[in-house]
Amino acid sequence: MLYFLSLLGSWFSPLRVFQYITVRTVGAAATAFLLCVLCGPWVIQRLRDFRIGQQVRTGNAPDHAHKRNTPTMGGVLIIASMVTACLLWARPSNLFVQLAVATLCYMGAVGFWDDYIKLRRKHSDGLSARAKMGLQVLWTLVVVVSLSTHAESAERFRQFMVPFHKAPLIDDMGLILSSLLVLVVLVGATNAVNLTDGLDGLAIGCTSSASLSYLAMSYLAGHAIFANYLYIPYVSGAGELAVFCGSMAGASLGFLWHNCHPAKVFMGDTGSLALGGALAITAVLIKQEVVLILVGGVFVMEAVSVMLQVASFKLTGNRIFRMAPIHHHFEKKGWSETQVTIRFWILSILFALLGLLTLKLR
Repeated sequence: MLYFLSLLGSWFSPLRVFQYITVRTVGAAATAFLLCVLCGPWVIQRLRDFRIGQQVRTGNAPDHAHKRNTPTMGGVLIIASMVTACLLWARPSNLFVQLAVATLCYMGAVGFWDDYIKLRRKHSDGLSARAKMGLQVLWTLVVVVSLSTHAESAERFRQFMVPFHKAPLIDDMGLILSSLLVLVVLVGATNAVNLTDGLDGLAIGCTSSASLSYLAMSYLAGHAIFANYLYIPYVSGAGELAVFCGSMAGASLGFLWHNCHPAKVFMGDTGSLALGGALAITAVLIKQEVVLILVGGVFVMEAVSVMLQVASFKLTGNRIFRMAPIHHHFEKKGWSETQVTIRFWILSILFALLGLLTLKLR
């Protein structure tokens, strides 16, 4: 919305500042942050009024019992803040922004449904894994159709890029393999963030560093000169995703204001699925899908720990970790919740920086 003020630059030159992606990115981050911080108390109180409290899974670390009935579904605050910030600062006609915001809202809606079922049943089990997968596959089809039929993205959509390699590793994967890649990234990232959301501030703090990393990558991918210099895919219009990532970073830090230990509110699946989807779609749109494994290193650790734990128990009857996801393993070893969270934050920052480093080493 504010971008259109730049069109009046010939009449009042200071308005030209709204042309710059950097200015609008900072504006989106500040807007989302302030909305989360200032509106947070009101949203938390409304969640309390509706008795929307956290359901604690049986078998979790013993000291998590006190978290029962803490307001959850706070992801609605994150989504609302990001959407508002994007409406104010991003170019609404940009296809990439439209897909990113739509993915955020769609995955958030799936998470909202999941949280609602948990509350209704008063149990920690919500949507079945099959139902979640089916809904995520459905959205993958929407993304695939949008990108494969859009003139400026159709060719890039079929390419497969890997870190440390200047040219596409595969120039044309074909429609089926390209679609499978999108599916793996969307489903993997969405559920990995969901698994990480088990301690106060853990998932949202890691999301903030990952979103800042993709903010930089989006800006570079949408800048022809920088993209050519760094030998990364130039995606016309992708620079606007920096505004989207800025809103995600701002909303993450704003929500962390209320979610830090001891948390006053949890994001629930409403927030974790939405943020996982937001990171995934950004990676897909700028053709940095593989780098997400590194940038989201903490999320990968959490997801892999669960897969290894399940596989080991089914095959051998033994468990590799004291508890999965892996953040609970360290709790069982005697680390405090704050220690686990902050140390994982440190790892997430390092992973985000390493992800950025791959842009230069080609």
